[in-house]
Amino acid sequence: MGYIAIDLGTTNIKVCCYDTDISPLSLKRVKVKYSGTGGIVEFDADEYFTLVLQAMKECAAEAFGGSREKHYIILTGQAEALVITDEAYSPAANAISWMDTRSSREVAIIEEHFPQQQRYEITGQSYVAETFPITKLLWMQSKAPELTGSKVRYLMIKDYIAYRLCGVAAGEYSIYNFTHYFDINQKAYWDEILDFCGVSPASLPKLVEPCTELGTIRKQVADQLNISDKSLVNCGTLDHFAGMIGTGNIMQDKVSESTGTVLAIAAMAEHFTTNKSMIPCHYGPFPNSYVYLAVCESGGICLDWFKSHFAKDKSFRQLDELASQRQIDENLIFLPYINGVNSPEFDKNANGVFYGLKVEHDEVNLAAAVMEGVAFLLNKNIIALRDLDVYPSEVISSGGGAKSDYWNQLKADITGVPVTIPENAEAALFGAAIIGAVASGQISNYKQAADLIKVGRKFYPHKNEVLQRKRQLFDDIYERLFR
Repeated sequence: MGYIAIDLGTTNIKVCCYDTDISPLSLKRVKVKYSGTGGIVEFDADEYFTLVLQAMKECAAEAFGGSREKHYIILTGQAEALVITDEAYSPAANAISWMDTRSSREVAIIEEHFPQQQRYEITGQSYVAETFPITKLLWMQSKAPELTGSKVRYLMIKDYIAYRLCGVAAGEYSIYNFTHYFDINQKAYWDEILDFCGVSPASLPKLVEPCTELGTIRKQVADQLNISDKSLVNCGTLDHFAGMIGTGNIMQDKVSESTGTVLAIAAMAEHFTTNKSMIPCHYGPFPNSYVYLAVCESGGICLDWFKSHFAKDKSFRQLDELASQRQIDENLIFLPYINGVNSPEFDKNANGVFYGLKVEHDEVNLAAAVMEGVAFLLNKNIIALRDLDVYPSEVISSGGGAKSDYWNQLKADITGVPVTIPENAEAALFGAAIIGAVASGQISNYKQAADLIKVGRKFYPHKNEVLQRKRQLFDDIYERLFR
C-alpha cells in the first residue's frame, strides 16, 4: 500500500505518491485556470476535478506502475473556494475562488449586523472579509437568486473533490472555520448568521472531524487511475495544518511561519481564549485541538513588490547576497503594511512606510529594510502569541522566504527564537501522507511521525543591539502614524 497526497492549491494542484515508509516516489503539478473580471474570480469545478485526476493518474503510474494496489488517498488544500451545486452535487455554476472580491458590500452588511466581538467568540475569526464564503452566500441572495433555495447545495472545494472521489459529501471542521458560519465552540453551523443570509443548514454538507476516513474510492474513478477500488479516501485537513504536521509543529512549544505571498504564523493551543487577543483561532487538525493562525497580507509580497518596481535589474538572490554583505542601517525602517490589514493589529487604514531615507541609500539598503520589516511583523505576532500563553522555543520556517539564509538569520535575531528550515520542501503533502500513515495504522501516532522529519538548516539568534533598537523604532513609528 502507498499513500497518495493531494494538495488542492489555488495556483497549482499538487499530487505526491509515497511508499509505506513515507518516502516520496513521484510528484506532479497541474496549473489551475480562472476566469472573470472586475473582482470576479471563478473556475470550473468539473475541470478542476479533471485536473486532479490527471495529476493523480500520472503520479500513480510513475510511482506504482500498473499494479492496481490498494492505496490511501489524503486530501489537503485551500479553504474558502465555494462550489455551488444542485441536489445531486453537480455544479450549478462556476465555482467562486477565495480571491474573488465581489462581496465587499456584503462584508459591511455583516459587520453592521453582527458585532465583531460576537463574531470572534463564535467563529474564532477576528474580522470578516470578501474571502469568506458567508459573504458570497449573502451576495447571491440579491445578485443571483437562481443559485439559492432548498435545491441548491454549497460545498468547499475539498468537499467537492472528496465527493467526486468517494461519493460522500462531508465538510471537516478545520476548513469550515474559514467560512464564517462555523461555530468553533459547538463544532456545528452558526444557524443565526446562516438564517440572516437566507441559507438553511440542509443546503450544507454534514460536518466531521479533520482527518476522517470517508470511504472507498468510486470504482469508475479507481479504474481511471488504475488503482484498487478498495483504496480509501481521507478528508485530511487544511493545507496550513497539514504543513504543521509535515514540519513537526504538533506541540505548543513551536511556531510555524511561512513567508510566501502572505506571512502566515501558526501555533497549536489547548483552548480558544477570547479575552487577550484577536488573533484568529481555528479548529485544529486533531480532535479538540486549536490553532492560532495569524495571517499578514503584507508578507513576502512586500519584497516581490519592491523588486518588481525598484530593483528590476537584480534577482532575489543578488539582493539577498548584497544585503548580507552590508552593515545594518540603524535609522532606515520599513513598515510592511502595503496591504493594510495585518495581524495582530487588523488595521485597514495602515500603509507601507519607508522612514529615515537618505541620499546614500540604494535598492540594496531598501531591500534589507523590507526584509527586516517583515521580520519585525513576525516578532509582533510572536509577542501576541505569548499573551495567549504560547511560548515558542522554535520557529519552523517554510515558503519562498525560507530560501534566504540572511532573512532567516534576521528572523532569529529579531525574535530571539531559533529558526529551523525543514529538509522537506513539500510540507503540506508530506503532512497529508503522515495523516494517511497514522490513520491506516502504519505509524502509531503523530509524535512518532515527528521523528521522521529531517532538519535542513537551523539559525540561532545572536544578540544584536542595533536590531533591538530598530525593533523599538519600528513599533514607535507605527503607533505614531496609525494609532
